[in-house]
Amino acid sequence: MLQSYLDRDLSLSVEKWMVSQPVTVGVNDTVKKAALKVNSLDLECVPVVGELGNPVGILTSKILLKAMLDEAEEDPILHYMSKEDFYIIRVGDSILDLHKLPYTYFFVMDEKHKLIGVLTQSEMLKGISQYFEDLNHSFHTAEIVETILDSAYEGVAVVDKDGIIVEFNKAYSRFTGVEKKDAIGRPVQEVIENTNLHQTVKTGLPERGEIQYIQGQPMVVHRIPLWRNGELVGAIGMLIFEGVTELYQIYDRFREKTQEISSGQKQTEGLPNKLPSTMSLEQIIGQSEEIMKLKRMTRKVAKTDATVMITGESGTGKEMFAKSIHDLSEYREGLFISVNCGAIPEQLFESELFGYEEGAFTGAKKGGKSGKLELAEGGTLFLDEIGEMPLVMQTKLLRVLQEKEFERLGSIRKQPLKTRIVTATNRNLKEMVVDGAFREDLYYRINVIELSIPPLRERKKDIPLLISHYLTSICTKYQIPKKEVTAAALEVLISYSWYGNIRELVNMIEKLVILTEGKTIDFRHLPNYMKKLEFTNVQASPIHRVRQEEDAKEREVIQMILEESGGNKSLAAKRLGIHRTTLYQKLKKYGL
Repeated sequence: MLQSYLDRDLSLSVEKWMVSQPVTVGVNDTVKKAALKVNSLDLECVPVVGELGNPVGILTSKILLKAMLDEAEEDPILHYMSKEDFYIIRVGDSILDLHKLPYTYFFVMDEKHKLIGVLTQSEMLKGISQYFEDLNHSFHTAEIVETILDSAYEGVAVVDKDGIIVEFNKAYSRFTGVEKKDAIGRPVQEVIENTNLHQTVKTGLPERGEIQYIQGQPMVVHRIPLWRNGELVGAIGMLIFEGVTELYQIYDRFREKTQEISSGQKQTEGLPNKLPSTMSLEQIIGQSEEIMKLKRMTRKVAKTDATVMITGESGTGKEMFAKSIHDLSEYREGLFISVNCGAIPEQLFESELFGYEEGAFTGAKKGGKSGKLELAEGGTLFLDEIGEMPLVMQTKLLRVLQEKEFERLGSIRKQPLKTRIVTATNRNLKEMVVDGAFREDLYYRINVIELSIPPLRERKKDIPLLISHYLTSICTKYQIPKKEVTAAALEVLISYSWYGNIRELVNMIEKLVILTEGKTIDFRHLPNYMKKLEFTNVQASPIHRVRQEEDAKEREVIQMILEESGGNKSLAAKRLGIHRTTLYQKLKKYGL
C-alpha cells in the first residue's frame, strides 16, 4: 500500500501534466506572425525562444493586442515580450510545490536549457484535483498513516492529550519487546521507560535531540506536541537513532568522507576544499510554512550572484538569513562583514565603506585604512538597515554596484568589486522612494530578490519551538537546572503579539529563567502587561483597544531597555533595533 501511495506522488510531476513540444516564436519574428499563431491555435500565450531553443520571454494575448493597437504588426516581438511573467522549472518538479508560486506560466527546460514544455495554472489544477480524487477513492487516511509508521526505521509512538498511547509502530515494538496490541490504550510511562511524553502533552513544549535511557541504552529522541485549532491534543515521540553509539558511528563516517574529499582534492582537479556550510540556516528555528519557504528560497538564491534584500521588523532574524546566504554561496571562503547603516555618523560613512589613503583628510590614519568593501573582498558585505543610509551615500553605492568598482578616499586607483552585497531593512523603502528619502534606481538595484521575514505573531507555530530552544540554552548559559513552562503560561506566550519579535522573546525567556524560583514557569510569573492583554476586556472599539495595547506595551519595553542600559540612549536604541532619532521621538511621545 505504501508503494501505491508513493506512486501517486509521481503522478504530481511536471512531466505528466505539462504541454509537450509547445508552439513557440523566435525573438526576431514579427508581432503579426506571433498574433496569427495565437489566434489560429487559440493559445493563452506563446513562449519566445532564442536561437538554441532556450526560453527568453513570453507573449500573452493581452500583450499582442496592445502591440496590434499600436500598429506595430511588423515590429520584432523582442520589443514587446515580457521577461517576468514566467518561471523556469524541470520535469521532475512537483506541481504541489509550484501552484503557490505567484506565476501564471511555467516553462519546462531540459539539461541543455532547451524549452520542452509549458505548464499553466489550469494544468496544475487538473493534476491536483485528479490526485486527490484518486486518493479519496483508493485509500483511507488511517491506513496510510499506519502503513507509513510501520515502514519507518525509527521508533514512533503517539499519545493523546491524557498521555495514553494511540499509535505504536513496529520499530518501537521490536526495540522495547512490547507488542503493539499490548501498548495501545496504556499510559505511555507504563510502556516506555524514562519517557517524558506524558509531560509534553501537559506543557506543549517540543523537545529535540534529547537523551533518553531505554533498557540501559542512551537514545536520541524527539518529542513533538500535536496542536489542533489551538488545542493541545497529543504528542509524538520518535527514536531518531538506534542509539548514541550509532550517532558516533555516523559522525565518524562523515569525518572519513570529509577527509577523503580533502585528500582527493590534491589529486583530482575541481573538487571543493570544504563542504558547503549550512550551520547558519539550521540555527534558524522554525517549522512553520513561512519559515520553511524562506529557507528553501535562501538555498536557491545563495547559489546565484543575485542581489538580495531582506525585509522584516526588528528582531526577526534578518542577519541570520544574510549569514546563511553567505555560508551557502561561493563567497563563503571570504569574510562576512556586517555594517549597521543606522549606527554610522553621516560624515564617516564614506570612509567606513570605501576606506581612505594616508593624508586623505585631516586626522587620516597613517598608511590609510581599508574600508568594509575591501575587508569583504571575496566574501559578503551585509548592509543592515540600509533605509538609514544618507542620500549622498546612496548615490555612491549605486555607482559602485553599476560599475563593479570603487576607490578609497584620496585615491585615484580603481579597485574591482569582488564582494557580494546583501541588504536588509525594517522600513518600507517603497514609501521612502515616494517621499524622496530613498533613491528609486538604487531600490531596484538592491531588490532583485526580496526575502520577507514575517513577524513572530504571524507564525505562532514556531513560538513553542523557540521557547523550548532558548529555555535550554539560557539555562545552560547560567548553569541553572532546566526549567519547564506550564500550559497556562505557554498559552499566553503563544497568544502574545511579540512586537520585538524573537529578540523580545529571548529577552523575556532570559528574564523568566533568572527571576523564577523553582523549575516551573507558570502564568503568575509572567509580566502584568501580558496577563492584562490576555484577560482585560476594555470597553473600546477593537482597533482602538489594539492601538492602546500596542502603545502600552511599547512604552513598557522602552522603559525596561532604558533602565537596563543605565539611561544610555545610544545603547538602548541599539538593543531595541531602532535608530537613535526614532528612539528620541518615542521618548517624547510617551513622556519618558
